[in-house]
Amino acid sequence: MTDTTTHPAGAAQLMSRPALHYTATNTWLNDPNGLVYYQGVYHLFYQNNPFDNVWGNMSWGHATSEDLLHWTEHPVAIACDEQEDVFSGSVVVDEDNTSGLGTLENPPLVAIYTSAFKEGSGLQGTQAQSLAFSTDSGMTWQKYAGNPVLNRGSAHFRDPKVFRHEGSDGAFWVMVAVEAQHQQVVLYRSDDLKAWEYLSTFGPANATGGEWECPDLFPLPVDGDPHQLKWVLVVNINPGAVAGGSGGQYFVGHFDGVRFIADPDSLVQASADGTVNLPDCLWLDWGRDYYAAVSFSNAPNNRRIMIGWMNNWDYANSLPTQPWRSSMSLAREVELTTINGLPRLVQRPVLSPGFGRNIHTVQDMEVGSSPLALPDFDTAQVIDADILPGTARVVSLTLFGATRLSFDAATHQLTLDRRNSGHTTFHEKFASTESAPVVLEDGILRLQVIVDHGSVEVFAQGGKVALTDLVFPGPGSVGTELSAEGGTATVRKLTVSAVS
Repeated sequence: MTDTTTHPAGAAQLMSRPALHYTATNTWLNDPNGLVYYQGVYHLFYQNNPFDNVWGNMSWGHATSEDLLHWTEHPVAIACDEQEDVFSGSVVVDEDNTSGLGTLENPPLVAIYTSAFKEGSGLQGTQAQSLAFSTDSGMTWQKYAGNPVLNRGSAHFRDPKVFRHEGSDGAFWVMVAVEAQHQQVVLYRSDDLKAWEYLSTFGPANATGGEWECPDLFPLPVDGDPHQLKWVLVVNINPGAVAGGSGGQYFVGHFDGVRFIADPDSLVQASADGTVNLPDCLWLDWGRDYYAAVSFSNAPNNRRIMIGWMNNWDYANSLPTQPWRSSMSLAREVELTTINGLPRLVQRPVLSPGFGRNIHTVQDMEVGSSPLALPDFDTAQVIDADILPGTARVVSLTLFGATRLSFDAATHQLTLDRRNSGHTTFHEKFASTESAPVVLEDGILRLQVIVDHGSVEVFAQGGKVALTDLVFPGPGSVGTELSAEGGTATVRKLTVSAVS
């Protein structure tokens, strides 16, 4: 939820601005960068054009939150200049002042970002990794005088995610970055964040039909067992994702401090012609609009919390919004859960206790072809539903009067259809239908649907499947209803909560 006190736009513009999803006041944003929790505050840095609402002049924007729902925007944190654009990266808390950029009494926050060197600079045409640091809890930043600290002489070496690793020879920093056009993740280590030593390379693997970007690598316990740790490698890809255009895939495996080795069940074998069946890969989200997702450093209680850019490069610069353009997803807590005998990610939106107000409840109601009307959408809503499809072939939830979320009991596919959702003609690739495989549990379809101005985020079966799409309803596009086709279904429980 964006703190509207930081958004002095007109009332009509605020009405269409997302209520739950962070947007910049009147500029462009894309990839989340430098996600870090420090001294009770979550910091969201992000790719930002400070001068316009289309991509360009890449700098790091900045917002903070104490609950991951209410965000306050701050001035640009790390700005582009005549030498470089400031591309994606991460932030670490250098508790031991290994970098020497702060003190033990006041350890620095250190940003590791990609310098995209401009024409006329000494390194024009290359992308290399650089540092900036803050000694006032992330509110102001200074670029390191010795930049760049890691340069491979490559034009597409970017998006460093750095974390502290406890190895057999002590603690050190690990950087996970990409050679984007080679579909490779490259790993380095450092003692001081300044001098870096090459470790290993992972990839190409699974989806390789576009550039690899914004990697992340982190451990998670399987089923909450701290003695059974697995490592998750996230690799975003554009184009070539399962729903078309931009998306995020992941691998589960092992990291020994040098290399990441994917479990065989995380890898998909290519066919004889070299193609991979994309639905067989592991995806963070099956929709069109969840990209560049990375996790917070230093999150409390060892939680792993991710945020993605809620957009797709197929049409990103054309979204019909003013004066801002683009938003972030809700924060998602991720866990590894055994599904069909294999460790797989489960994602749940971070919604605080008491979030929203219950405005509608249905229990033990049979639904057929005559739809069950739910409250009209006039603010952000969260719909939680447990549904027994019963004899119905298809169970559908219609949003905004025309956007259709449906489950087909015969094919076990959950589909979000936005082709008739209102404003769809602003780009030829926007009108679309997305589907994801969903397996009923004890015959029950469990859905959590977050509906905001401009988006639908779906979490099925307790977060085992996520599906995110932007939606821009036209004037008068209202009405929410549940229906069944080919038989009857039973709503065991359904609640609608409103959030203004």
